[in-house]
Amino acid sequence: MKKYISKYIFLYLLLSAFFVGNAIAQKTQIPLRFDKYYTYGEVVEAVKALNLAYPDLTKAVVVGKSEENREIWALEINNPKTGKAEEKPGVYVDANIHGNEIQAGEVALYFADYLLKNYGKLKDVTDVVDRNAYYIIPVVNVDGRYHFMTDGNSMNSNRSLRISRDDDKDGLFDEDMYDDLNGDGNITQMRKKVEGGNYRLDAEDQRIMVRIKDGEKGNYVLLGQEGIDNDNDGKINEDTEGFVDPNRNWGSNWQPNYVQRGAGDFPFSAVGLKSIADYIGKHENIIIIYAFHNNGGMYLRGPSTKEGEPLNAADIAVYDVLGKNAEKIVPGYRYLVSWKDLYATYGDFTDFTYDAFGAYGFVGELFQRETETYTKEAKKEQGEESGFGRGENYPRERELLDFNDHLAHGSLFADWKPFKHPVYGDIEIGGWVKYSSRMPHTFMLPDLVHRNASAVIYAASQTPDVSMEIFKTEKIGNNLNRIYVRLRNSRAISSMTAQAAKEKLYPQDMLKLKGAKVVAGGKLINQYTAEIQFKEYKPEVQFLTVPGYSTVEYAFIVEGKGTIEISYESRKAKDVKQQMKL
Repeated sequence: MKKYISKYIFLYLLLSAFFVGNAIAQKTQIPLRFDKYYTYGEVVEAVKALNLAYPDLTKAVVVGKSEENREIWALEINNPKTGKAEEKPGVYVDANIHGNEIQAGEVALYFADYLLKNYGKLKDVTDVVDRNAYYIIPVVNVDGRYHFMTDGNSMNSNRSLRISRDDDKDGLFDEDMYDDLNGDGNITQMRKKVEGGNYRLDAEDQRIMVRIKDGEKGNYVLLGQEGIDNDNDGKINEDTEGFVDPNRNWGSNWQPNYVQRGAGDFPFSAVGLKSIADYIGKHENIIIIYAFHNNGGMYLRGPSTKEGEPLNAADIAVYDVLGKNAEKIVPGYRYLVSWKDLYATYGDFTDFTYDAFGAYGFVGELFQRETETYTKEAKKEQGEESGFGRGENYPRERELLDFNDHLAHGSLFADWKPFKHPVYGDIEIGGWVKYSSRMPHTFMLPDLVHRNASAVIYAASQTPDVSMEIFKTEKIGNNLNRIYVRLRNSRAISSMTAQAAKEKLYPQDMLKLKGAKVVAGGKLINQYTAEIQFKEYKPEVQFLTVPGYSTVEYAFIVEGKGTIEISYESRKAKDVKQQMKL
């Protein structure tokens, strides 16, 4: 009887697991859709569904938890038939570190989905999956994504981590946040008709507020974003969530709040960021990192501050190959240096991963609002959005409203509507909604995610791929042989950053010979004259780096006969070895 009961229990558990797995798969369509934005819950479902759909290639893991106890998920991709993940170059992709930078998460999800659905179908995709291991975190700021999509927000609010701060020094924390007064899920603007005000309505489109010039007469004032005085201190919206900026809290070149707002009390005061740093540290093979943000259409490399040490020329050469190619893959995007071409940031993520782990890193700033056009004219110059939304660039705002009306069909702008405010009295509420300005309308999303994921795929095709050739052996005396070894890296990315080598972040690559006594060995300077830069101690182990698109050559003088083995070992590139008989 017990035998039959155990059998039925096993069958029940098996069927339960099957139906639960199918329920997730049915709820989340595979391949994933990219004509929508995924909620935090849907992102988690998507990661699990990809893992269920491709169990031989993926693992779904929880990296850590946030301040509000939400799970931070990663999808790992590796083909075990071509080697263990830790034995291959690692490619790390994360996104949505700021809560309002939603489409970044879609790029990370698309990247994972595209690799998996095209594995075995497209040669280039199959090659980059076979050669590398991938670590993908679609949402870093999980609380931020949840609140941005669930609560009332503007396009610029809810960037912070959910670490409460007393912004107005009244002893209360986050007590006077924005208020979605009309309940439409957005935080838009408040305006009031006041004779003698400093704004007027645009003559062509009364949705637009125009700041008056000297000699003009205004009849409106802008009152700021939706809100009331929640703590009765006479101020509105003065103590919103946080503010701890998750891209100012990493453990490299961190500076306190008086130097840079949003730094937090100390590096890694954010529990989720500390978990991610630990996760990256456990995967020592990671050689290239992409962190997706919005907006502006840029691929940024470090250093992130002027005070930061200039990068080594060898590392810049790698960045240049990847960055300049990204400009071609994503037309209009610019490859820039963070501090010089944008602004300085302390405690920055990609500076931290470069300094601590020796990984090349890019920040991908997604989307250019100038692509939102309704005009026969050529695309406007970069930077034309200056003054937008403050009545200082109203010709461009007219064009954007045309885009809203004729391509987004009214979904990006909330028309002004009357509202009775407890302090201001009769006002109007309206303006650009949270899904405008910094992110594309969903009909533009497929192009954005594909092009930016393709920039990462190109980088993945350039991870170090080192081959070894024993290209010459010669007898040089009684029982002595000179063996020449060539290591060739056929890709752009070096087997080790110059920064990692300089700071001794981890052991350099090693070329080892065993099976016979190594009398001498070193770097080959000239094979025709047998000029060798000998290593004094333990010549059987040579320390080196193989730069991108380069070869390095070494020579060993070996005593004895029999079978020897020469091996190349690297933390960031795949190991290779050969045997030969003397």
